[in-house]
Amino acid sequence: MRLLLVEDNPALGGLISAGLIRQGFAVDLCGSLDEAVEARGLAPYDVVLLDLGLPDGDGLDLIRRMRREGDPTPVLVLTARGELGDRVAGLDLGADDYLVKPFDVAELAARCRALLRRPGACLGVVLRAGNLALDTTSRTVTVSGAAVAVPPREVALLEHLLRREGQVAPRASLEHHLYAMDAEVTPNALEVSVSRLRKRLAAAGADVRLRTVHGVGYALVAPNRGDSADA
Repeated sequence: MRLLLVEDNPALGGLISAGLIRQGFAVDLCGSLDEAVEARGLAPYDVVLLDLGLPDGDGLDLIRRMRREGDPTPVLVLTARGELGDRVAGLDLGADDYLVKPFDVAELAARCRALLRRPGACLGVVLRAGNLALDTTSRTVTVSGAAVAVPPREVALLEHLLRREGQVAPRASLEHHLYAMDAEVTPNALEVSVSRLRKRLAAAGADVRLRTVHGVGYALVAPNRGDSADA
């Protein structure tokens, strides 16, 4: 899942980004309203994490703009403003949640996942295909009930494929969800991640297959399905 973090304190923004990346998210960090508006024009996001005290205006202005444009992307406000009136103002404008600084990144990640599990959002709780299951809350992968150790980025890849089980996930879509805009990504990074995940699942006895559709993308195929993808 890809997050837009709007935080004008570079040190704090870096710490939050690093913690969320360890939790399996891709994060784009912006330090102002103008940068956030520009980022939203370049790519869609699953959640916006928004500081209110920004150098070029109030973060509430971004919420107003998003909701005026009909953008339903969940907004989680991160701020030192803990007064009830401030919280009510943000929520009334269309914010979905509110977290007062200081906070623990683990709680922030959990709140992001909770927003993404809401009706109409992009997360379910447990995704299954064949004997493979992914718990999107705990980020644990199991094969026939046995836990399988999978690194966060491969979990994110697996989740994207499971949500499109039986369908081809385009390469561009996978890269968008897995890597932030400023991430240093080698040309074959996605292929390497797919190869490692494929071997990991095969070693654990998973009965699903990761198929490569050359020039297009990848598909996760359950044992009761067939497709025309290349092996």
